[in-house]
Order: sequence, then structure tokens, then C-alpha cells
Amino acid sequence: MKVLKRLRQDWVLYAMLAPPLAYFVVFHVIPILGMRLAFQDYRIIGDNVWVGTKHFEVLFSSPAFLNVLRNTVIISAMKMILGFPVPILLAILINEVTQRHFRKYVQSVVYLPHFLSWVVIAGIWIKLLSPSEGAVNLIADFLGLPTVDYMTSKDHIRWVFVVSEIWRSAGWDSIIYLAAIMSISPALYEAAKIDGATRLQSMIHITLPQIVGTIVTVFILNLGFFMSAGFDQVFNMMNDAVISVADILDTYVYRIGIVNGQFAYSTAASLFKGVIGIVLILGTHFTSKRLTGRGLW
Repeated sequence: MKVLKRLRQDWVLYAMLAPPLAYFVVFHVIPILGMRLAFQDYRIIGDNVWVGTKHFEVLFSSPAFLNVLRNTVIISAMKMILGFPVPILLAILINEVTQRHFRKYVQSVVYLPHFLSWVVIAGIWIKLLSPSEGAVNLIADFLGLPTVDYMTSKDHIRWVFVVSEIWRSAGWDSIIYLAAIMSISPALYEAAKIDGATRLQSMIHITLPQIVGTIVTVFILNLGFFMSAGFDQVFNMMNDAVISVADILDTYVYRIGIVNGQFAYSTAASLFKGVIGIVLILGTHFTSKRLTGRGLW
């Protein structure tokens, strides 16, 4: 009865919560039931045949899969190491801007790329890095430096992924850190100022320690997506010239599952990715809990 009473009192809030809950149930919870296909041979007509770990054995013995796995780990590690600190630094710098109108302008500029689809972003970067008419190579040519076709260069394509990901996501990801900074008591900064602390010292000894909990939580959650190196980005930016160093698990699963119709095999690859994500989240949570006393729960 208490539940029904609460539903009647807060029905507007529950109605607002319904669409996102429905989304996660339909696209994230129900598909879990289909993961049993990883242990079966798919049949269009008739029942599927149980084959146990057959697809996993084929998967781990495939040179193509091992290469894709290596690419995924390298690209994700580059994004995590180089990209994770950027929103934190950006949030701290935005917080230090005292001129109100300039601050709003900066926030608008850095948030905007998040609202662009990767189709649009890929077109922008392909044009920007064009070897004949791209701004980057035109500047390099003006300075007497060699021009590079970044989009077809195996040595540069991963860096293109990392830089474009930071450009798109850093501003939006900084919002959560900026919110955490806003919750810090101004009295701490006033006391530090009275003691003669500089703004840099205040950032190091007040701002950063106060948002460590937020940083740890976001880091653990991001690790859960470590094996998802960015399907939309890679799919739109990858080409045959760089597929050997740019192909990741998500594009591999799409290609063998949707394009080639190997549903059971692709499900096995997808299940492997999901299990690794869960292991990373739990491992990082318990490690962080033991070392810092903070975790997801």
C-alpha cells in the first residue's frame, strides 16, 4: 500500500523516469537473454544447436580476432591515458575564469562538439586533415614541413581517433567535474587566501582533493567501457588502408555479425567484451576501495 501511495503522490516523477527505464530494459537488459546464442549454432529454421564453447575456441584461435583485440586495447588505453585528465583540467580552468560572459562563451564553445554526430565530425576531420586542401597540411606546407595523409596513415590514424575524441567529449565530460567543484565550500578558498595561498596552490590543495571522489567514480565507470573503443567514431573514420591498426571489437562484431551473418560467432565476441568490462569495473572498484576508501558503492 505504501508503494501505491508513493506512486500516486509522485506519479509525475515516475512518468519522467519511465522512458529512460524502458530504453535500458529494451536495449540493455532484454538483449542479455540473447547471449546464450554464443553457446549455440544459429538456425534460421528449427531450433538452435547447443555447441558449448565452440565459438570461443574459434574466436581465441583466430589471428584476426587477436589483432582486433590488440587494436582495441591500444586505442582504448590511449584514450584513457591521454583523454581522461583533460575534462578535469578543463573544469578547473573554467572555474578559474572570473569574467562571467567570457566563461559562458568558453563553455558554449567546448560543449558544442558533443552535440554533433560522428558522421558530421568524421567529415570535418577528414576535410581538415586532407593532404591536398586540409588546413593542417596547408599550414605544414607553409612552414616547409612534409604533408601527411593522416586518414590513410597507419602511424597517425590512432592519434586522429584520440585527438578527435578529446575534441568532442572533453567539454561535455567536464560538466560533472565542474558541478563537483561548485559544491566546494567557498570558506576553504577564503581561508587559503588569508593564509597567502596562490590560485595554483588552491587548485592543487583544495580543488583537486575535494573532487577526488568524483574522479574515482567516473574513472571506474569509464573502465567499464574500456573494451568499447568507439564504434561510431572508428566506423566513420576507418578505411581499408588502416583497417589492420584501426579495426576494433565493435566494428569486428558488426562486420562478422550483421554483414557476414555469423550471429553466434559475433555474439561470442560481444559476450567476451561484456565480461571483460564487468571484471574491470569490479576489479577497479575493490582496488580503489582498499587503497582510497572510495568506490562505486
